[in-house]
Amino acid sequence: MSQITIQCRLVANANTRQQLWQLMADKNTPLINELLLHISEHPDFETWRHQGRFPISTVKQVCEMLKADPRFIGQPARFYTSATTLVNYIYKSWFVLMKRSQYQLEGKIRWLEMLNSDVELVESSGVSLDSLRIKAAEILTQLVILDNAETQSKNGKKAKKCKKSQNSASDALSKNLFGAYSNTEDNLTRCAISYLLKNGCKINEKEEDAKKFAQRRRKLEIQIGRLREQLETRIPKGRDLTAAKWLETIVVATHNVPKNEAEAKSWQHSLLRQSSKLPFPVAYETNEDMTWFKNQLGRICVKFNGLSEYSFQVYCDSRQLHWFQRFLDDQQIKKNSKNQHSSSLFTLRSGRIAWQEEEGKGDPWNINRLTLYCSVDTRLWTTEGTNQVREEKAKEIAKTITNAKAKGGLNEKQQAHIKQKNSTLDRINNPFPRPTKPLYKGQSHILVGVSLGLEKPATLAVVDGATGQVITYRSIRQLLGDNYKLLNRQRQQKHSLSHQRQIAQMQMLAVPNQFGESELSQYIDSLLAKEIIAIAQTYSAGSIALPKLDNMREQVQSEIQAKAEQKSELLEVQKQYAKQYRVSVHQWSYDRLISSK
Repeated sequence: MSQITIQCRLVANANTRQQLWQLMADKNTPLINELLLHISEHPDFETWRHQGRFPISTVKQVCEMLKADPRFIGQPARFYTSATTLVNYIYKSWFVLMKRSQYQLEGKIRWLEMLNSDVELVESSGVSLDSLRIKAAEILTQLVILDNAETQSKNGKKAKKCKKSQNSASDALSKNLFGAYSNTEDNLTRCAISYLLKNGCKINEKEEDAKKFAQRRRKLEIQIGRLREQLETRIPKGRDLTAAKWLETIVVATHNVPKNEAEAKSWQHSLLRQSSKLPFPVAYETNEDMTWFKNQLGRICVKFNGLSEYSFQVYCDSRQLHWFQRFLDDQQIKKNSKNQHSSSLFTLRSGRIAWQEEEGKGDPWNINRLTLYCSVDTRLWTTEGTNQVREEKAKEIAKTITNAKAKGGLNEKQQAHIKQKNSTLDRINNPFPRPTKPLYKGQSHILVGVSLGLEKPATLAVVDGATGQVITYRSIRQLLGDNYKLLNRQRQQKHSLSHQRQIAQMQMLAVPNQFGESELSQYIDSLLAKEIIAIAQTYSAGSIALPKLDNMREQVQSEIQAKAEQKSELLEVQKQYAKQYRVSVHQWSYDRLISSK
């Protein structure tokens, strides 16, 4: 991934910080809250939910209407655009997740209907278990023969046969079995297919463990319940900076009795939910929305479109200073050349102003820290990488011009657009001066596979994809080397913080009891990531394969709850067991490790 995010602290006088806070907290965040509410109350909301998408122009139309509202007037144009973009992003992601959850729910319900014990399958089919196994073996043989025939027809006359991994072959077989189940009405065939699917597309000669099967089925039921709850209740919510909703719920819960368990849970969720105390960030999607310069003391500063009367000094780590110097150099080169260079080749791609929460008493603009997050394209740091980006953009622009001319009958606006594209094409062929560094070229058949686990955060294997042979392994101890002792220190720290959190919760302290981690875990992630990349470069690997983390939390939670229910029928015992089990499971942020660079 060529784009990364860097950050710096923005320093300005108290008046500037106050003006910006009031714009973001009193105007922009309430506008975003109102936009989120309007979309959730739209007549077509349920239709959008099932389709998994919605027309992005809807948010812009609502925002144009709300601009005249006295609560939201007086904001820079960029702030309205940022609010529209953010709400579009939130709902676009949310609708995709809801559609995926709906598909998962339908699939799991279907699987639950098919998942029966051996005893139930024998009873339903009306034959013995041995006869059921024979029927299952016949179906399996037929599907394997059919699969081989399709493979040969695709590859021609028995020439070279594609080598499938066991996992991909098993997935294809499972897909065929599900299809066969839907296409048949024969009860015996359906029971045989169910038998194969629950046993991993194999014939199980051993007697089924009733306890394990019950746990497996219960885990599936829990997953279905959790998915239904997500689909029903989780609608994007804004940020309640004034805690007005929390106070309103307190009053309602104090003077009323809940009508049912669902309402009680709703109140509980509202009271326990910790809404952010900080306003939504403001996004600057184009790199020319920010103007870089140096003040009299030689410090890099920045101004933003819509806030041009205010300037902010950049304070960052020395390891990131070169990026901000590059932002300044790019703009100065473009300005000095009288716009003969294109901003599409700026190393900076976009920016975002946000507040970071800090502890203390006083005005929020004095307590909290103002931060700028910058997205940069690492390829645009070097000449070789810039040429790669330039070629991609040139092809894209040329394709756009060709398609537009092919239509013919262009109006003035379309002709002006083509003229602008031609001008951009000329400018991107005038590259910025960059340092030289050869691009990394790995061998496509050499793969680095990373496995993530509970006790071992990461293990590695280098594999030759052409032969399927493993070239080398690396355990977590080998990856960290002399720094392996830091892993034990991190685990002790995690346990200590968990203990402190529990004591604070038991004593019901008035101070916040969120005991965060130090940067030790992040440092270990950085060490692991660097070593993995170094090994990949040593063996000239073409790619690094990382596991998908989709639904990992849901799977873990469902498994924990299923195990807890088998441990005891008492609810308190189940909760205690689940709590202890979570302590051992949730010991690492795998997403943070994958995102490390």
